[in-house]
This record gives sequence, structure tokens and C-alpha cells, in this order.
Amino acid sequence: MSGRSEGGGASYKKKLFFRFFIALIALLGLFSIYYGSLLPPRPLSRAEFDAAERTDIVVGKFSLSAGDADDGLYELKSIPVCDARLSELIPCSDRHLIYQMKWKFNLNLMEHYERHCPPEERRYNCLIPPPRGYKVPIKWPASRDEVWKVNIPHTHLASEKSDQNWMVVRGDKINFPGGGTHFHHGADKYIADLAKMLKFPNDNLNNGGHIRNVIDVGCGVASFGAYLLPLDIIAMSIAPNDGHENQIQFALERGIPATVGVLGTMRLPYPSRSFELAHCSRCRIDWLQRDGVLLLELDRVLRPGGYFAYSSPEAYSKDEENLRIWNSMSDLLRRMCWRVASKRNQTVIWVKATSNSCYNRRAPGTLPPLCGSDVDPDASWHVPMKACITPYSKKMHQEKGSGLVPWPQRLSTPPPRLQELHISSEAFFEDMEVWRRRVIQYWQEMKHEIETNTLRNIMDMNAKLGGFAAALKDKDVWVMNVVPVNQSDTLKIIYDRGLIGTMHDWCESFSTYPRTYDLLHAWDVFSGIENRGCSIMDLLIEMDRILRPSGFVIIRDKTSLLDQIRKFLTALHWDGWSVVVEPGTDAISQEEERLLIARKKMLEAH
Repeated sequence: MSGRSEGGGASYKKKLFFRFFIALIALLGLFSIYYGSLLPPRPLSRAEFDAAERTDIVVGKFSLSAGDADDGLYELKSIPVCDARLSELIPCSDRHLIYQMKWKFNLNLMEHYERHCPPEERRYNCLIPPPRGYKVPIKWPASRDEVWKVNIPHTHLASEKSDQNWMVVRGDKINFPGGGTHFHHGADKYIADLAKMLKFPNDNLNNGGHIRNVIDVGCGVASFGAYLLPLDIIAMSIAPNDGHENQIQFALERGIPATVGVLGTMRLPYPSRSFELAHCSRCRIDWLQRDGVLLLELDRVLRPGGYFAYSSPEAYSKDEENLRIWNSMSDLLRRMCWRVASKRNQTVIWVKATSNSCYNRRAPGTLPPLCGSDVDPDASWHVPMKACITPYSKKMHQEKGSGLVPWPQRLSTPPPRLQELHISSEAFFEDMEVWRRRVIQYWQEMKHEIETNTLRNIMDMNAKLGGFAAALKDKDVWVMNVVPVNQSDTLKIIYDRGLIGTMHDWCESFSTYPRTYDLLHAWDVFSGIENRGCSIMDLLIEMDRILRPSGFVIIRDKTSLLDQIRKFLTALHWDGWSVVVEPGTDAISQEEERLLIARKKMLEAH
């Protein structure tokens, strides 16, 4: 028998349980600390952030100083740096946010890959750091074929697509041989084959300047778009931030026009009749879903007589399922008044009708129907797709074409759709001259800071008619022309000029990876969001996210706003170099404009 009494045994058990409980609490505490270190930092709330801006205090890592008290402005000394695990954050394409917010989406319709922006209280009010060891990107044109591995440390595509020549890891670089799923021997040869199929002169896909704007859906690492550039063709390459993540990040690091996007439930952010050619090479899209609504969206953005180049097993495979898909797709496109322009081997090219004549000959009740007069073909910001055909206006029906001259004359020729905006040819030419003079001044101010090929990816955040981009025609750069949603009508003019762009609401985050652009041009952008009650600080943090280290910002706006923005340069690390000047007035100047040009410093990962 044990020497312990019954009461003593109970007391011992209580002590043992108490020790076990204390140990469990300690263990849970350690686990909480460890697990918490794996999670992104809590976003600073909007109330905390606003309070920090208004008072001389420290909130989190925000450090503020009263600065010039006489002018009522406060200088922001520092902004917290986000955790390194957020180095590739796209706020409106953040799958972690979807999980945390418990949003429910239809996965079959790709809703989860569309834009879903965080509410104010869930925003990360911190600066996105580069990955550890980040280097200034390789300069164009060498960047087309190689990038620093440390800048995008994702090599899974190299092994996953090793038989297709997408990319190859060599030492500290990733190389791009120019291959793709359907063009293992190079995008250049594939592009020439497309031109041969269409019998274009000299096997050149630009067809004497008549093919200029292309949309590449499910673009991979955008080698198709890369090899179009020497032909004076510019492609808007789009792909979602999906299972093959970082495709668009690779494209932009290479200096190739691209953006995060998906054919889901919402219209693409482009006006009608924007592209001469749409391309899909093994883009894994179910074109027959929902009465062909995705093909009808391509129809909306294609110009009269525009082409759809489709390379996929359905176009050539003889197995039963692929034959079923091919027959159904062919029947749908016939009812949409598209015809096969050429079919060879693995590829088929359809051409869109040039007028309403075919639509008018269809039997009554034929599907898909024509869109009604209440459907605006150019509205495309958060606009649901509709399974209907966008007919041409009476004027377009009479012209039987877009009325556009070939590239490069298209850039400086007033397009017919100017009349829809009640803009005269004289105003168009005046706008061109104003931007020619402005760009000369910008480059004059930056001449000691920029070297050959310093700039490649450029964004104009308030593009109007595209005059800023047009003035850069002799520089080896490309421009993403962004038109604010309240001025979206002008985007059609940008595409008619042979430029590319998108509409956007600058109260939200842009659909691109961090460190995307070498230069951001913001004319009258801050005044625009201030009038809508949106946060200037939010926009500055978003600009910092998409601006490359050593990149430039050109901000032209009201003097009062420029004075406020200057207070944040140190906190944003945009104080590598800066200059403020008073530009001369011109035909499109706003009241009391000032010009700020600043350069971002390298920010170390934490």
C-alpha cells in the first residue's frame, strides 16, 4: 500500500494539474508569439493613421513632427515598413484577404481572381519592401531576355515549363528564350507564321501599320508581346494572379507591357473597339460558358475586321471531347458573324464582321442577341459582362471600318471618335504641342539624374488624350495610360492613337505587382481624389508600392497640395533627389500649378 493518504493524493493531483495548466499556458503563449511572427503585421487603422497625421506623436512606427507650424502642415518623419512577406502584395488581388474576410465567390466563373479591394480598416498603411538582395533591374533591351533571379525569386515555372522554353535559370539570372506552350521554337517564328496565315506583306504581322494594338489573354511571361514590339505592335498582356503566379511580374520586370487581369464576370477595363487582334495560346479558358459571354467580351473590344488568333487542342485535336468543343465554338462564332480567316496545324484565326449587315441577316430569335441601345459599349469599370453582341453605330455602319490611318501616322492624326467627345482637331493638335513642351521641360529638369535606358516602364496616372505618352514617341519606353473613371470617355481616343491604357479609380489600389514602374507621372491626380474625399496619403503609399527603387515621380498639381506632399518625401524615401519648380502656364494649365520631380531611394527589406 502507498504511504500517501487519500487526501494527500488529491492534493498532489491538484498541484500536478496546476503545474500542467501553467505549462500549457506558457506553451500556448510561446506558440502564439511564434505563430504571430508568421502573420503579416496588423494594418494601422484609418483612425490611428489620421490621428498620426494631425498630431505631433508617434503611432506605431509613424513619427511626425510639427515642422512648419506657421503653415499648419505636419511633416511625416517615417512610415512603417511592411513585413518582408508582403513584398509582392497586390492589395486588390490578395487571396489572403479573401480568406480573412470570408468572401464567397464562384470559382468556376473566376470571380476570386477579379478585383476585390480591402476596406479602409484592412489596408496596409506601410511601405512594401523589396525582397532581400533586390537589385536595380537590368536595363532594356537586355531585360527582354534576362532578369535578376533575386528580384523575382520564383523559379517553379522554369521546371514546370521546362519542355516549353518559357524560362531558364542560369546562375543569378533567369533567362527567357522566347518560347511558349504553343511556340516552343520561339515567339518570333510563331508570330511570322500568323502573318503567313493571313497573307500579310513580308510575313509581317503589323500589316503595313494596320495591326497596332493587341490583347494577349493568359499571356504567360509575355514573350508573345515581347516579340511583337520590334514590329511596332504593342500588346496589352493580361493574366490573373493565379496558380502560375508571378507571370505578370516577370513580364513587367522584363520591361514588357502587362497587367493583372482576368476574363471573369466583369468587363475588361477597356472601351469598345480598342484592339486589332486578340490572342489566346493555351489560355485554358472555357469560351462556351454562359452563352459565350467571354467571346462576346472579346467581340466588344475588337475593332471592325479585328482578328482572334486561337492556338489550342480544340482547333486541331481529333478526340471526341475536343471535336465537341470545336463544333460548338465554331457554331457560336458563326452566329456572332465571325468567319474563319485561316486555319493551319494548331492555330485558327477568326475575323470579326466589319459592319452590321451580317447581324441584320440573321434569323429572328438567333442567339446571342444584339445588345440594346441602353447598353453602353464603352462602360467598363465594374460593369458586368452581358451575353449580347455589340452592334456598330449608324455612323460606323456607314463607314464599314474604324476610319483609322496606319501606325505611326495614327499617333498624330485626330481620330474620328474625337467628335463623340466634342473635341475639335485644333484642340487635339494644341494638346499635342502642350505635351511636347512639357516633356522637354521634364527631361531638362532630370537630365543630370537619368542615363541611357534608365526609364522603360512609365505610367501616366491621368492620361487625358494620351499627349504625354505621344510626346515620348522617340524614346524607347512604353506608357500605361491611366484614365480616371470619371473621365473614362477619353480612353477610346488613346487606343485610337495606337497607345494602350486602362481606366482606374485612384481611391483604390492599381492591379499590378510592386516595383512595376520606373516613372509615375501625376498631373492633377491629387486634386482629383481630394475633391472626392479620398486620402492623399493612401495614394502616396500606393504610388510607392508600384514605383521601382531609384524610380522617379513627376507630380504637377496645385501649390497647396505640392507643399503638403513635400512634407512626406523623407518618410516615403523619395528624397534621393528632388526639385520643385514653377512651370509656365499653357492652354491646359490648372490654377496655381507647381511641378515636383523626386527620386526614390533603395529601401532595404526587413
